[in-house]
Amino acid sequence: RPKVSLADLLPHSHIHPMTCMMKHRDGQPQIFQEISNNDRMATTTLPLKPLSLIPLLPSVWIFLMLLLNDPTFFAQTSEGAAYDKNRLTSTASDTLSPTVGAQLLVYLALGISGYVGTNRLIPNIKSYMIRRGICGKDLGKKGTKAEDIDIPESLGIVPGAIFLICLIFCLVGFAANHPSKLLDLNSALLSICFMLFLGFTDDVLEWPWRYKLFLPSVASLPLLCCYEGSTSIVVPIPLRPLLMNENGLTKFGEFFCHFVVVDQNAEGSIVNLGLFYLVYMGLLAVFCTNAINIHAGINGLEVGQSYVIACAVLFHNLIEIQSESEARENHVFSAMIMICFIGVSSALLRHNWYPSSVFVGDTYCYFAGMTFAVVGISGHFSKTLLLFFIPQIINFLWSTPQLFKFIPCPKHRLPKFNAKTGKMEASKVLSRGNVEKVNMTLINLFLQIFGPMSEENLALSLLAFQTFCCGLGFYVRYELAQLVFDS
Repeated sequence: RPKVSLADLLPHSHIHPMTCMMKHRDGQPQIFQEISNNDRMATTTLPLKPLSLIPLLPSVWIFLMLLLNDPTFFAQTSEGAAYDKNRLTSTASDTLSPTVGAQLLVYLALGISGYVGTNRLIPNIKSYMIRRGICGKDLGKKGTKAEDIDIPESLGIVPGAIFLICLIFCLVGFAANHPSKLLDLNSALLSICFMLFLGFTDDVLEWPWRYKLFLPSVASLPLLCCYEGSTSIVVPIPLRPLLMNENGLTKFGEFFCHFVVVDQNAEGSIVNLGLFYLVYMGLLAVFCTNAINIHAGINGLEVGQSYVIACAVLFHNLIEIQSESEARENHVFSAMIMICFIGVSSALLRHNWYPSSVFVGDTYCYFAGMTFAVVGISGHFSKTLLLFFIPQIINFLWSTPQLFKFIPCPKHRLPKFNAKTGKMEASKVLSRGNVEKVNMTLINLFLQIFGPMSEENLALSLLAFQTFCCGLGFYVRYELAQLVFDS
């Protein structure tokens, strides 16, 4: 009964933590796996902590308020009365559509199904990833027994695939009840699927950065081609005198009109950006995908920040649905996507939280970023979406000197693990003149300000900051905005 390595049986695979033994039973050879205790610790998933439900509580509260206190939430209305008549045919306006409450309950069921499916499928896909050598080491565990354990990568493909399946089921419902939104949903599916494919190939082939900046803008083209919303923006009240005064357009306003259209009938309060607005939305897709990707490096941070942002977007959608705004249909569409996204992401978070048993890879970062770009563009609240990306904006601006090579930028800028103290410390890089400088990321900045801390506490601190910034974004959107914009 000789012991045989699985690498000998499958020479093209790279399976380190697993060993195999050949046994003969009734003359038939069988292979079974022996997993060490360390491997069992690495593959054990922690239950989703109650703390992770905090970002979701505002959405749960407003949803329950709609169910219990709004008599029109389940009122049956005609398609023409409930939604934009200009986007529907005359035959569709006479049919009865599902109520908003019924739609949200169906989307909630799909989100729960997405959670269950993702949670059950990840353990099965992990073994396939390790078998094909798509795995890596946790650089945050150097100096411990866990540093040599192979952890499967690119597991973002699982929630991405389940998410697309959930949206395909939504596609069937939209075909029957909301034919006007089919184009938006199809373009969203195409864009997200493209970025999911790009992220997985990036994990396998490691694309250069020039492709990572270019391809997301290509993926956003289906959304931009199907965009039917306004390309105008409302100018803040303090800036309107720069464009118009009592005598008409100012000199700056006349110069500005060479590129955009200033609505003189609105006294300069509205500016139609035209093509420039579409360019802005294309750049938004590039920013969302890469902003999550560079604000990463510790267990649970990529999925955690996406989960918090998704909860904030869903809360914003439900507020607009409750207020019965003119864009109610767009916010129902966005809520559908966010509920499914929260379901699959919360399941992935169970496996990616410290100590992580899977790595999400660029696959999840690109998938999550494009999903946010889709809801921001299709839901017509792209400017509000940026308010939920305050930590990512801070991280990008703080990282600019390294991203543009003014300061040397290593491949990995994650914090350094001190095996003696068991805490994460800010990592450093050698600059010109052999001077050590701290890597310029928000993670390292936190460690500089608050001192060394464990990886789990560092992730919790960053996610608490993300939650606080999303709350600040709501305050800016619904309170401070009234000071600089017309009611």
